[in-house]
Amino acid sequence: MTAAHATDYTWFEQRYPVLGEAYCLTQVEGIGAEELLRRFDALTGREVTGLDTVIAAWETFDDGEDEETEALFDLDEDRLLVAVTELDGWALAVEPYGYLGSLHDVIPRLAEGTRLVSHFRSANAVDHFNWWEHGSCRLQFEPLFADQRHGSDADAPGIVELLAACGFQPDGGRHPLHTEAAFALAERLTDVRLGPERLEAATFRLGYAPRP
Repeated sequence: MTAAHATDYTWFEQRYPVLGEAYCLTQVEGIGAEELLRRFDALTGREVTGLDTVIAAWETFDDGEDEETEALFDLDEDRLLVAVTELDGWALAVEPYGYLGSLHDVIPRLAEGTRLVSHFRSANAVDHFNWWEHGSCRLQFEPLFADQRHGSDADAPGIVELLAACGFQPDGGRHPLHTEAAFALAERLTDVRLGPERLEAATFRLGYAPRP
């Protein structure tokens, strides 16, 4: 397990202000990008390089100006863009202004037979962190309220210390870097270190998943 802390991820909102407003990141162990898109029930689009390009593709798609989507599906269909890459044995899905990886009726399908870690923040500052393994929720909480936890490991030995080490306030206090702490906890659980250089070098497969 790494020693990641919230202060290691202050670059995220600065480097990607769109995602700093609203995002969902989902990591699933031991499967490829195409399989994760299949579990999202997503239609598969083109490959792009770099998270900046993903965000640009989302902005075009959100504005209804992406010609590629016209060839993929009926524009009357309500879908969300999901971009997936592979890092260190995990498939990573990025949803600009998305939330599918945070939904409890979607997570079991994404995590089937393996482990999943996801974290989400909406434009209204609603946030969620999920850690699932083999169909069971081990830990779920809102990063802003780390004292209100659910799941089989919510009160397991060492959890309070783990959350505190990431930068959360597990006793109920409020920490200004609670979103960054979610990134740190995800790194500790997956051993996958994210950084802007790595995300800009990554090849993402775009997908278009149905909105529930």
